[in-house]
Amino acid sequence: MVEFNNIAFEILQTLAVLFIFVLGIGVMVIIGMYISDITQTTHAIRKNYPVIGRFRYLFENMGEFLRQYFFALDREEMPFNRAQRSWVYRSAKNIDSTVAFGSTRNLKESGSIIFANCPFPTLGKDAVNKPESTPGYQ
Repeated sequence: MVEFNNIAFEILQTLAVLFIFVLGIGVMVIIGMYISDITQTTHAIRKNYPVIGRFRYLFENMGEFLRQYFFALDREEMPFNRAQRSWVYRSAKNIDSTVAFGSTRNLKESGSIIFANCPFPTLGKDAVNKPESTPGYQ
């Protein structure tokens, strides 16, 4: 029984040392993130709120998955929905802010089919193949 207690005590000591080591590594990582956030000049949120500001970017990337089940969709929020905010963010960073009409998918990929929407119907006299017998054409 004494031998079992000694083995259990050694295991607990080893786990305690390992826990303190992992905790120390975690604190060192947080200190490193703090220093890098304070010294960087590209993200105002990370500079003003070091370490915690990183969660904003994490949740922004995970937002698509979270909104799918728990929160509002991209175009349901008020006063500005997520689509409008992302457009403003892209414009502020001088990134291409053009958004395809009626589409939220990436149309810049090679081979994507793009349809140009027409704000007014084509008149019969302007159509290439003018159907004479179709009502509604002028």
